[in-house]
Amino acid sequence: MERLDKFLCDCGVGTRSQVKAIIKAGRVTLDGAVERDSGRKFDPATQAVALDGEPIKSRGSVVVMLNKPAGYVTATEDKNEKTVMELLPAEYKHLELRPVGRLDKATEGLLLFTNDGELLHRLISPKQKVPKRYYARHEGTATAEDVAAFAEGLALGDGTKCLPAVLEPIGAGESYVTVCEGKYHQVRRMLASRNMPVFYLERQQEGTLTLGNLERGQVRELTQTEISLLLQDGKMTKEL
Repeated sequence: MERLDKFLCDCGVGTRSQVKAIIKAGRVTLDGAVERDSGRKFDPATQAVALDGEPIKSRGSVVVMLNKPAGYVTATEDKNEKTVMELLPAEYKHLELRPVGRLDKATEGLLLFTNDGELLHRLISPKQKVPKRYYARHEGTATAEDVAAFAEGLALGDGTKCLPAVLEPIGAGESYVTVCEGKYHQVRRMLASRNMPVFYLERQQEGTLTLGNLERGQVRELTQTEISLLLQDGKMTKEL
């Protein structure tokens, strides 16, 4: 059973206050009868909801991909900083989306949002081993010894132990790094621990998802097929 006002909010009809006003105005019907009680509980699987005569169906799990620009913190709200929530288009504002994991203020690239708590947990849990690939520009050039150290699992200066990761040197001062966990500033700290402080960092891939041609600051909604593949990605990390 689900509250009528929450259901309509999750469907993107409006904010909680807007939805309450819409219901009070008699614009919503439940099984054909006008329903003015915003707290009314019903079964979305068996009962029909309509707004101004148009059927309203649950959107289910929504996952949105953002190509995050620098300068925004990954938080739902912050008194002093701009947050990634400000980059979501108006159509997603009422879906109670939450960031999946975290990119620090200076890091750019792929960041997911979802309104599905179970999906969020699966994607951020180290146990699922969903790989995340970053492009980094840094001081120095990664060596074979650095690659081996990443593969073994680094121990950082403060005692933090990292799971095995993949370091791919691609030239002087450039590397790809693939990790399957999301500790605080992890990729930056891992490279710095090998005397390669980072100048620029971009997440380019999470599981099977890539940024593709999504421009910086833009978003797109994932298809159900993409969501299904993402949920399977924890099984596709043998190299990690």
